[in-house]
Amino acid sequence: MSADPAILHADLDSFYASVEQRDTPALRGLPVIVGAGVVLAASYEAKAFGVRTPMPGSQARALCPHAVVVPPRFSAYTEASRAVFAVFRDTTPLVEGLSIDEAFLDVGGLRRLAGSPATIAARLRARVLDEVGLPITVGVARTKFLAKVASRVAKPDGLLVVPGDGELEFLHPLPVEMLWGVGEVTAAKLHGWGIRTVGDVAQLGQSTLVSLLGRAAGRHLFALAHNHDARRVQVGRRRGSIGSQRALGRRPKSPEMVDAVLTGLVDRVTRRMRAAHRVGRTVVLRLRFDDFSRITRSHTLGAATAHTGTVLGAARTLLATVRPEIERRGLTLLGVAVGNLDDDASVQLTLFDELHPVSVDTALDRVRERFGSSAVTRAALLGRDQGFEVPLLPD
Repeated sequence: MSADPAILHADLDSFYASVEQRDTPALRGLPVIVGAGVVLAASYEAKAFGVRTPMPGSQARALCPHAVVVPPRFSAYTEASRAVFAVFRDTTPLVEGLSIDEAFLDVGGLRRLAGSPATIAARLRARVLDEVGLPITVGVARTKFLAKVASRVAKPDGLLVVPGDGELEFLHPLPVEMLWGVGEVTAAKLHGWGIRTVGDVAQLGQSTLVSLLGRAAGRHLFALAHNHDARRVQVGRRRGSIGSQRALGRRPKSPEMVDAVLTGLVDRVTRRMRAAHRVGRTVVLRLRFDDFSRITRSHTLGAATAHTGTVLGAARTLLATVRPEIERRGLTLLGVAVGNLDDDASVQLTLFDELHPVSVDTALDRVRERFGSSAVTRAALLGRDQGFEVPLLPD
């Protein structure tokens, strides 16, 4: 790995809220909350009052009564994300998207053409602001882990370069929560043992961390505390799964409504799979409850498929196993993904392919392509509120 800090972690600031403030100048400088039932994003003016995601809307309004609450506009966020990623890819071909609003960039080979990584990062920030109208924070370091930490420290609207000879001096005073994989539960355990900074973790031997946290977590945190991260910026990697999810708010939901949302999600996911000529074996169901806790359930099929009915059947079976939890704890988000993907050419053809249900799905896809996505829909979806789509990664 290069001794020079040449990996950028670029992260848009309060992305959804920033898009709203960009598109409506009257909102600039005001506390803005995106989403009423659940906070999907908050401007830094709202964050100053303690508003956070995914906080209940009622709690957010109690903390900041004068906040301006706006409904989400996911088409605007997707368009803005694509414009930002165009700037990323015009900066360097080595771009690894992490989500709709952040990415890693490797600029190590551009020094002669474009200047130092710090200069490139500054130019990138200026271009995103000038061409897309959004603030963005960039961290620059030798490793992906440290670049992401640097961007978190530099927020909002900042630039921070961690020099190669000052990495541990920068990293060790930071709280343990800065380490990837340290959530509330792990942080509470570490605090209980008097471990509060990354430096405290680094001073412990790997064997001690393994005994405290387990083999995988102990080794992981020991490596990060010493900035050991050999991962490269990965470009052109095909997705390991295709998924979609919807925020449902905190209102009561009947089993019929939840099933309608599930049906719509599976329909969308399998259409995207067929458009990408992918098939998959593992169906994953993701849920978030009213208390913001999450669970995931999965089932692996006997054969890879992109057939809507097959995937929907597996998803409904998974949903049935968690229905008592939904009734007890409520449901604010539902997501479906299909993993273990392969090219559809890998599926062995049979003499009956022309009559296979996937052929029916493909015919319906062609109708939608010609006449619009709403030209054909499932009866179960008619008149049903399917919640707000929550983007995952930019296409």
